Amino acid sequence: MIIKSIKKLKNLKDKTIFLRTDFNVPLEEGRVRDDYKIVVGLKTINFLLSRGARLVIATHLGEPAGKPDKRFSVKPVALRLKKLLARPVKFLPVTIGPKVEQALKNLNAGEIIFLENLRFNAGELNNDSRFAQELARGSDLYINDAFAVSHRRQASVDAIKKYLPAYAGLGLEEEIRAANRVIKPKKPLVVIMGGAKISTKAPLIKKLYPAASQILIGGALANNFFKYQKLEIGRSLFDVDSLVYVKKFFKGKKLASKIILPPDVVVKTKLGAQAKRSDEVKKDEFIFDIGPETIALYARFIKKARTLVWNGPLGKFEEESFKYGTLAVARLVAARSSGPAYGLVGGGETVAALKLSKMMEYVDFVSTAGGAMLTYLGGGKMPGLKGIVRD
Repeated sequence: MIIKSIKKLKNLKDKTIFLRTDFNVPLEEGRVRDDYKIVVGLKTINFLLSRGARLVIATHLGEPAGKPDKRFSVKPVALRLKKLLARPVKFLPVTIGPKVEQALKNLNAGEIIFLENLRFNAGELNNDSRFAQELARGSDLYINDAFAVSHRRQASVDAIKKYLPAYAGLGLEEEIRAANRVIKPKKPLVVIMGGAKISTKAPLIKKLYPAASQILIGGALANNFFKYQKLEIGRSLFDVDSLVYVKKFFKGKKLASKIILPPDVVVKTKLGAQAKRSDEVKKDEFIFDIGPETIALYARFIKKARTLVWNGPLGKFEEESFKYGTLAVARLVAARSSGPAYGLVGGGETVAALKLSKMMEYVDFVSTAGGAMLTYLGGGKMPGLKGIVRD
């Protein structure tokens, strides 16, 4: 695989770089609550600044539906970046137009301007060529360091490449190399899948199934399989459109042999949390975690793995009574990684759960992407990588 990396660029002094980042971070009362994605992005930013480049940084935040919405302003993100870099970052309350053009004229080597939320413009969401051309105006090079949105056909990751030479940022390059180690894994490969929507997970399960030894299912994802088997799931969360995807993993009533479902679960009852067999759930109960028997079973598989992929929490880990299954798996994955196995973990909630385990640093690679990682590993289209990555 050939990646057009920024490391191959020899002279960046006084070049104006349009840098597409993924700083879609959670905000709380106008402040960044978790800056993990920003910290990861510093590697590319510092690389470019150290070589005398001028930076135009752009990101999206949330889903503002193509029009300005103060709740999704990226100004707090720019302020957090300024603090982390300990250098000036000029925030612009627009993405294109005269204000941006003037700021570019005044931009010196080693300086940064930070644009307002890209998704305040319908042209971004529609992959509009005119909007992309306006974004590119005044820049010399385009760098994609936003792997997490590279599965989107949007102007700042796709159409913009018509107007500027395009390269991969250091973070994007690392994401691709990490994912490729899973596509061609050392065996046994164990895949752990949680979360809720089977539609986003099904292509990955199908793609990795031939190479995998086991695919361990948890969270609301397991409820979809239980529902198909006509097991009672009570008032638990499940994907109402799951049937068409789930039935592909069954031959008649027999589940594909490598897909492992939880033999027991932890449910929320009127009396509190209670572990019970997966076929004993009552109509008024909620399945909120995998049970102790499941943890022990999954541990046996994880401890034999040489490659591990984990996407999606295995329960409602935000609640004290239902965090144990997800945290147990997080610790098992971390303990097996960085040595006996290569561990790849991705997805916002999954990373949050991994942080709670206090063992995040032991995992070989923690992806900033969720849907994009699933799409890439599942062999789906990645418009943001076209012209930057090729076999």
